[in-house]
Amino acid sequence: MCGFAGSFGGSALAEDEVLRMSTALRHRGPDSRGVFCDPDRAYAVAHRRLSVLDLSEAGHQPMIDPTGRTVIAYNGEIYNHRELRADLEHPPAWRGDSDTETLLMAIEAWGVTGALERARGMFAFALWDRETATLTLARDRLGEKPLYYGWVGGAFLFASELAALEAWPGFEATVDSDALAGLLRYGYVPAPRSIYRNIYKLEPGTVLTIQRSATASPPDSVPTAGYRSPGLDIRRWWSLDEIVDNAGPFDDEAEALETLHDTLLGATRLQLLSDVPLGAFLSGGIDSSLVVALMQAQGDRPVNTYTMGFEDAAFDEAPWAARIAAHLGTRHTPYTVTEADALEVVPELPRLYSEPFADASQIPTHLVARLARQEVTVALSGDGGDELFGGYNRYAWAPRAWRWLERLPAGLRGNAADGLALAGRTPALRGLLEALGGVAQAREKLAKLADRARHAHDVESFYAALAAVNPGAASLLVAAPAPGDRLDALVRRHPDRSIEERMMVADAMTYLPDDILCKVDRAAMAVSLETRVPYLDPDVVRCAWRLPLSMKLRNGTTKWALRQLLGRYLPAELMDQPKRGFAVPLDDWLRGPLRDWAEALLDPGTLAGQGMLDPAAVRGLWDAHTTGRGDHA
Repeated sequence: MCGFAGSFGGSALAEDEVLRMSTALRHRGPDSRGVFCDPDRAYAVAHRRLSVLDLSEAGHQPMIDPTGRTVIAYNGEIYNHRELRADLEHPPAWRGDSDTETLLMAIEAWGVTGALERARGMFAFALWDRETATLTLARDRLGEKPLYYGWVGGAFLFASELAALEAWPGFEATVDSDALAGLLRYGYVPAPRSIYRNIYKLEPGTVLTIQRSATASPPDSVPTAGYRSPGLDIRRWWSLDEIVDNAGPFDDEAEALETLHDTLLGATRLQLLSDVPLGAFLSGGIDSSLVVALMQAQGDRPVNTYTMGFEDAAFDEAPWAARIAAHLGTRHTPYTVTEADALEVVPELPRLYSEPFADASQIPTHLVARLARQEVTVALSGDGGDELFGGYNRYAWAPRAWRWLERLPAGLRGNAADGLALAGRTPALRGLLEALGGVAQAREKLAKLADRARHAHDVESFYAALAAVNPGAASLLVAAPAPGDRLDALVRRHPDRSIEERMMVADAMTYLPDDILCKVDRAAMAVSLETRVPYLDPDVVRCAWRLPLSMKLRNGTTKWALRQLLGRYLPAELMDQPKRGFAVPLDDWLRGPLRDWAEALLDPGTLAGQGMLDPAAVRGLWDAHTTGRGDHA
């Protein structure tokens, strides 16, 4: 795992500047640094290395191929890189055993697309072709590794994190109002935008090629997959839509479970490849428990597992995780986070993320990464299981809620929504639902259900059920955002699929890369910890979409297929915990210990001076939250 930053074009060679940019990425690669410059074409790239495979100098980057034509700066891991070496028809005299060298030689043999299609891993890279003076940027299938790019002062810049671009001399941190609207609506900035104007995220599964003629100034429209202009091309090399459309369903349920088990075993085995200590996050949920079980089943020593617990029992999964760890025989390290521990992280969040990000689970994610990094350099996680195997409660509840709501006259739905919201704010009713219905965090769930009740038909209702959606966000902005919404379009695709499956596709293409994977990458890389995600192996993704919906959601039970597999490793009594999510009591913190901090940030005079948010509208939400009349954490 590493980080890189570079520049192309401009009026002069920028070696010093790209080295300064790479300094902002030191946490991503503390072990070594390198730089490559092509002065005749004003290209420079710097790299920071976290050594995981081939710890010798043979893995040093940027790496130049034996002919001297191509140069790569790369971040990630190619888990099947040894198989790729064996497949090369004319293998070179290898200098070392790094996957960087494998990737470079695979590109030389099969071209960029051919190499990418064969690679099983997570990655982002910058490939410089000295003969054609062409820069190629590429990103992995589902967006595990980040890559930003943009135009600043007549140069084309790229980097693993925004903080590196901010280090460029003369960088203008001009907020993109449409990106701000996306942030307010979803809790993250949706790709391909970043929070800054003329700076973008390369979308997952895409390749960007650029020549010097296109480096001087930004394009007139947002460059997304399919964008083409003289000197600049962005194309998709992998498509989840194609996987979904072409997935041939299993004929037999037993066969499906065996195939899924074997595929997950194989993916986990590949991701155990490491020359440094390795472990796993264990929350006690289905996804992480199955990953740990598969790791333990294939290892010859106890897996190192790590769990973050909380003083608030409503959010604490540590006791459950400890029981699972004991049953599986892992070497388990729990840590109970105090409120003070968590609150100390809050001022650090802008440094960790370098872009506004509103998923409160970034706090415990960083703390558990920090805990794991004391002993290991690599940690496997269970992310991706929800989006692929039907894990979010909204997939099970949203259709049932709509069937109930559609029986009500339109005029009464607003009353029903008000009643649901009120129930969530009433401690006695909320406690009754949690006690009798087994519903964790009922206040948040009732607030979401109330929002769905206000919509006119099922697609809109399910669209509102997607994570963190706030349809009223535009009312907070001084300037109205541009029309159009990618997420809404995604929910309406694949009309032959069920609405639950369409929600999964939309989540996998938006919420997963822009929220979940962003959160894990930044939280872990801030302490130089590499994270790996077996559920996002391409073979697992294909297998998941061959499963019928009934093997994901069955009789209100989420992730049915994964539960069947986990049942081979755990007794039933260790699999019945209600889904909690990796959350913190942010509602209460903002009414208590974080209140003064938030009051200062939301000062009406400050907001008016910034000219982006309507002070009165923001104040209305803040007052409703602090007085308990609403939940707007």
